[in-house]
Amino acid sequence: MTDDHAFIDSQGNEVSGKEKMRTGWTGYFQLFPDYKIEVTDIFVQEDTIAAFGFAGGTFMGGKDQKGNSWRLPASWKAVVKNEKIQLWQVYADAKIPYDIINKSKKQ
Repeated sequence: MTDDHAFIDSQGNEVSGKEKMRTGWTGYFQLFPDYKIEVTDIFVQEDTIAAFGFAGGTFMGGKDQKGNSWRLPASWKAVVKNEKIQLWQVYADAKIPYDIINKSKKQ
């Protein structure tokens, strides 16, 4: 990541700065330790990359807990500057993972 890295989630929320994003990813991987993206298609135009595929994970790693895993179509936009990611933007319907998190708060 560049020092001025920007991350924009699927809801339009933005996090600016490499260190804030490291903290953000650390927190996200604590919620979904097996989070992964599967890229099926990539398009490149100059310093901008568009990737399409799927994202998925299991809330708190509880693979044996029915309903805690998710996999959904997603796409990403990346802007590269000096071989580092300056912008990472996510496009996905994040309702399923948010519903899983909210369900766990009620238990």
